[in-house]
Amino acid sequence: MKIEIAIIGCGRIGSVHARAITETLPMVDLVLADVEPSRAIDLANRVGAHAVDTPDIWDRPNLRAVAICSSTTTHVEYICAAAEAGVAVFCEKPVSLDLDEVDRAVRAVTDSDIPFMVGFHKRFDPTHQATKEAVVDGRVGDVHLLRISTRDPQPPPLDYIAVSGGIFLDMTIHDFDMARFLVDSPVQEVFARGAVLIDPQIEQAGDFDTAVVWMRHESGAMTVIDNSRQAAYGHDQRVEVFGSEGMVTSENHHDHAAVILDAEGSHGAVVPHHFLERYESAYRHEWTAFWSYLNDGGPSPVSIEDGRAPVALAVAAGESARTRTPIALEGVR
Repeated sequence: MKIEIAIIGCGRIGSVHARAITETLPMVDLVLADVEPSRAIDLANRVGAHAVDTPDIWDRPNLRAVAICSSTTTHVEYICAAAEAGVAVFCEKPVSLDLDEVDRAVRAVTDSDIPFMVGFHKRFDPTHQATKEAVVDGRVGDVHLLRISTRDPQPPPLDYIAVSGGIFLDMTIHDFDMARFLVDSPVQEVFARGAVLIDPQIEQAGDFDTAVVWMRHESGAMTVIDNSRQAAYGHDQRVEVFGSEGMVTSENHHDHAAVILDAEGSHGAVVPHHFLERYESAYRHEWTAFWSYLNDGGPSPVSIEDGRAPVALAVAAGESARTRTPIALEGVR
């Protein structure tokens, strides 16, 4: 029989990973589970997998790994269950909205020594990886400034915002991870400001829809992140690393590079309007990396510590935005 990988949680992100696994890892059998069994059955029919009840996952003799794609509040419980069963874990971000809970997951993973990877998919985008390689190869010299822009085409539903942990834990958390990935130096200070410029109901939900974060790294480098919940022109994702010897940028993707010139100006293709259009290949590369990690060993492509640090930075950013003061950190690695 084939080795099995199970997905717990068959909503939007679980569906993304199900497609990535079936397209990338035909050598494994995919098993799906959800608190709503009908959702698992429906997804199984669409991707050629089979659905099971969640409690039955841990007793499957050929189970090699579990992908935790359920609601964030359930992540740590499933991580601990997988650790007890000795099953490898791929966990969607964030590990938890609560740092104490993240630390419980850290202990479970460390004590059991199971393979563990966090799903920060942007690391596996070919353009962002090329940016990282330019930094590692010294093409930009010593990193002085990192700029990250992340702007979504429209805000998520208000009922999602109410449980998401807020913009810093839901949206900026990817940028915190990218800052650590690209600068490779601990963060010592965070200063964040937020505003509600799009929808007053977001403020009533206790969140921001527009935010800017400044961070100082141990190396002296600085990172500036800007976020918006609504970009009229599409899914805006850009990175710029500036250093002593040069600069490298990761620009928005377009369907094509043709430019039309006419009496009204120049016109090109719009940027994607959905994160899957921008990062579809990143999810496939992510699963290729996880499979290699499972079989070849070595360090995790995105470790449990890599999962903890962006949560700590998001919590600090939230505190800074509320108090309007910088927050000193003891070098979040």
